[in-house]
Amino acid sequence: MGVSALPGTLLFYVRQTLNHAWPVLVSAWAGIAFGVLDTAMAGHSSAADLQAMSLSVSIYITVFVGLMGVVHALIPIIGQHFGAQRHEAAGQAWGQGVWMALGLSAVGIATLLFPHAWLAMSGDIEPAVEHEIAWYLRALALALPATLVFRTIYALGTAVSKPKMVMNINLASIGFKALFNWIFIFGNLGAPALGAIGAGLSTAIVGWMTLAAGLWMLRHDKFYARFKLKLHRPRWRDQKELLRLGLPMGGSYLVEVCAFSFMALLVAREGMFVTGGHQIMANLVALCYMMPMAVGIASASLTAQAIGAEDMPRARKTALAGQLIVLVGALATICILIVGKRDILAVYTDDLQVAAVAAALMQVIPYFHLCDAMQCINSYLLRAYKVATVPLLLQIFALTGVGLLGGWWLGFGPAAGALQPMVDWIMPGAPIGAATLWLMALIGLGVSAVLLYFWYWRVLRQYRRRTAP
Repeated sequence: MGVSALPGTLLFYVRQTLNHAWPVLVSAWAGIAFGVLDTAMAGHSSAADLQAMSLSVSIYITVFVGLMGVVHALIPIIGQHFGAQRHEAAGQAWGQGVWMALGLSAVGIATLLFPHAWLAMSGDIEPAVEHEIAWYLRALALALPATLVFRTIYALGTAVSKPKMVMNINLASIGFKALFNWIFIFGNLGAPALGAIGAGLSTAIVGWMTLAAGLWMLRHDKFYARFKLKLHRPRWRDQKELLRLGLPMGGSYLVEVCAFSFMALLVAREGMFVTGGHQIMANLVALCYMMPMAVGIASASLTAQAIGAEDMPRARKTALAGQLIVLVGALATICILIVGKRDILAVYTDDLQVAAVAAALMQVIPYFHLCDAMQCINSYLLRAYKVATVPLLLQIFALTGVGLLGGWWLGFGPAAGALQPMVDWIMPGAPIGAATLWLMALIGLGVSAVLLYFWYWRVLRQYRRRTAP
């Protein structure tokens, strides 16, 4: 290791963060690969299947990500315990997290079984498509307990700087997901051709397989023996701590994803082909988001460990390294999207009308991804300090107030069409409703990035004063 990478230097923390982040990133890409497989396979099945997939995924992701955010409260909690060498306390926190995940699963299942309330804002949906949506969500309801409990395993591995276990499981699950999709979507090996419903069924099967693999690895990996992992009875004190941090974290996740979910439901008013193009755009944005999210999770975990060890200079430098990595990574991602645009669209669909809509919308993605990446890293760094309530309020204002409500008002509401000149300039050829939603979402993300950045520095100054000699 060169002099510039000695412990304590910025390059050292950049390398440490990258070493922690790349397995998280690969694991996240493996997870998002499920959505890519579903979208691509449904897109090559029929436009109706793609529309059912788009609306179903929008509903499911809204529910799952909000609940997942609550479970992710385990990351800073376990991270600070691990940094302070409180191994048994970290293990007990994980066990309480399992109980919380099971309780949240019941809430999520109840929500998924009633999709008609969600579809009310999408206008007239063909009965065949609505039937597929209902059964797709029923299949995903079966998967929800497994996927949420697996998230506790993910949180534990990430918080203690051992993310490769989950990465390996997620990578292996891609092959099984592709296989079961091929069987159930298209009706191979004697199975009925279920279309979008088959994608949901394959997700449920693979979800329980990954949970079984995760529990087996926790039991047989000697590293985790120090935590004395057991499922003790639920304790209200521990549940209260998890919910105190987890509810605003889940709310923050929910605010971020709700914008995209309700965008999909509104865009459905512009027809099947616009919905398909929007879904491709949304899937690409989610895929790109995995990079800043992975670095954010890694930075938050390492920063939480430093806070637990009461090493505030290390916490600050780790956070700075994460911000630098995300900025450089976002610029690299933008270059890839611009250069590979045509090939990317060919992977998603062979329908020329859907591809034309997606190509027009993709003109805004460079600006969108940069703002999305920077607001992401700042929100994760705040969570390392167990600060989640104010960031939630800031994101509600920026993403919901400015982005979603502004997009509805100017795209489909009383001021519909007001942004036509801007759309013609930034996204020529894009459908006005969908394009307006994406433009306002971009503005909302920019506002969120700035507000969260300044709040992070406010928290940092408070910690400096608190820990000053």
